[in-house]
Amino acid sequence: MPSLMKRQAPQPVEPIKPELSGPTLPQTLSPTATTLKSITNPDETGGSVGITTEDLTTVATEKTIEQTIEKSVEKLAEDAGLPTWTVVTIFIVVGLLILGFCAFCIRRCFRKRRSKDGKKGKGGVDLKSVQLLGSTYKDKPDMEELTDNAEEPDEAESKQSEVKLGRLQFKLEYDFNSNSLAVTVIKAEELPALDMGGTSDPYVKVYLLPDKKKKFETKVHRKTLNPEFNETFTFKGVPYADAMNKTLVFAIFDFDRFSKHDQIGEVKLPLCHVDLAQTIEEWRELVSVEGEGGQDNKLGDICFSLRYVPTAGKLTVVILEAKNLKKMDVGGLSDPYVKIALMQNGKRLKKKKTSIKKCTLNPYYNESFTFEVPFEQIQKVNLMVTVVDYDRIGTSEPIGKVVLGYNASGTELRHWSDMLASPRRPIAQWHTLKDPEDGDKKD
Repeated sequence: MPSLMKRQAPQPVEPIKPELSGPTLPQTLSPTATTLKSITNPDETGGSVGITTEDLTTVATEKTIEQTIEKSVEKLAEDAGLPTWTVVTIFIVVGLLILGFCAFCIRRCFRKRRSKDGKKGKGGVDLKSVQLLGSTYKDKPDMEELTDNAEEPDEAESKQSEVKLGRLQFKLEYDFNSNSLAVTVIKAEELPALDMGGTSDPYVKVYLLPDKKKKFETKVHRKTLNPEFNETFTFKGVPYADAMNKTLVFAIFDFDRFSKHDQIGEVKLPLCHVDLAQTIEEWRELVSVEGEGGQDNKLGDICFSLRYVPTAGKLTVVILEAKNLKKMDVGGLSDPYVKIALMQNGKRLKKKKTSIKKCTLNPYYNESFTFEVPFEQIQKVNLMVTVVDYDRIGTSEPIGKVVLGYNASGTELRHWSDMLASPRRPIAQWHTLKDPEDGDKKD
């Protein structure tokens, strides 16, 4: 019983370990829990640097976009039958081109804005510059200030003065025994180009002012700016005393078959300024023509065509139009019609007329007339085309005329020669009207 009465010795109890401060971490975490929780690391300042849920979501989105682009490129390459790197290269090149175009547009915009700002500030005064240069301005003499403030010549005027029309070489010989003046047109140089091909078709008209009764023309030289004429014309019956009151004019024109001849320039030589007792040979600069159309276009111009058929012996004249005719009526207009006469040895063989156009200086006719001229006779006849101002009460007065034929000269001879050289083909050309003679004043 004593043993039963003995109390059992107490079993040793394990000491209780102190708990760690803060929450305890589980030993294992699932991947989902790891993604959703933020992993913090203490830094030196006591704060925490961590990767948040938004950062992880962004990374996943970027990977998804990359995978989508790669799949799209591979599919496009497969559809096009090209390697993947070729498709990528094409995309890169296109992107660079787009970027370059955008950069170019931005640069242009900045340039325009900069130029506008420069224009706006052009009239302004830079006060800083004035202050820096103030002492220099004070030390300048008065004459230098006047020179600096002087107005510069106008650019238009300087350009106009620099425009050169070329120059002309001629020779004069006066015969006191016969009272005649021989004028030789030698050549011209450095003429301006008035045609589309960069050349001109120059010819020269020679006449005396103020009467202009006798006019001479050189031959037309095709496609040249340095023509050599070497043609001599003689003004007969010009006494020395009368010659001192006259002015010799050389007018250079550019020939044009289908439009009005353009005057390049002219040389005016008052004979009282030269010594006619000796031979004169010199160069003169061409000057611009005084007034609109110059001195030689006061009567107007006419356009007509010529056509000759040798086998049938028919000459067809088509009067097309006239322009810039001389004002003959009191109201500043005219009533023009055209008279065509076939002449031989000074005698009129046939005559025809157009209709009358009332109150106009630029009539349009387009009327055709036919003359029977055998082939053996075509080189012996002349064709006189006269523009007449109709007057119901008084006598109709001629405004001007053009004479063509075997003994014509200048543009009239060329028109006639072109007609004969191109049978069965109409040849149209503009002509400048010349002063009518006294015998043409009666209708």
